[in-house]
Amino acid sequence: MFAFLFLPETAFSATILIFGDSLSAGYGLPAGKGWVNLLEKRLSGRFSVVNASISGETTSGGLSRIEEALERFSPSIVVLELGANDGLQGQPLSITRDNLDAMVRACRKRHARVLLVGMRLPPNYGRKYSGEFAQMYPEIAKARKIALVPFMMEGFAGNLADFQPDGRHPSVAAQKMVLDNIWKELGPMLGL
Repeated sequence: MFAFLFLPETAFSATILIFGDSLSAGYGLPAGKGWVNLLEKRLSGRFSVVNASISGETTSGGLSRIEEALERFSPSIVVLELGANDGLQGQPLSITRDNLDAMVRACRKRHARVLLVGMRLPPNYGRKYSGEFAQMYPEIAKARKIALVPFMMEGFAGNLADFQPDGRHPSVAAQKMVLDNIWKELGPMLGL
């Protein structure tokens, strides 16, 4: 399910497309309380924000719909936040990496700048897999020369009080911390 946030295009000089999974779709949160909603408020109408995130989305699903989203919204910036579900499903990292890379290339082909948002896996996925998963994001960012948020839950991932009962999705109170982590890279991209 798409969760779109946008105002009339005539009021904006640029569109920011948020393209992610449940972490950006606002899973388990009251309407309007996710980090994307907070981003829209922080921008105060200076940019159009479109949230095309889908709970449960994998990089394969994202790759299958990225072209349509780029065509429909013509974003200037794409915040690409995918891969967590691939990792939780134990997908081969080569597939996840290739899908993320293909989405970055699709964005660049449409002249959209990309902010790649990294994720980490719980330690029970094994040191080798978890380590390679975490390294995948900076490697793609370096190879493609794009901006990177190394870990969207930096600074609070170990605090269960900042998560919903499932232990995977940040709570309402943690959404500002997620936005602050993303803003460190997104703000400069927007000249703010």
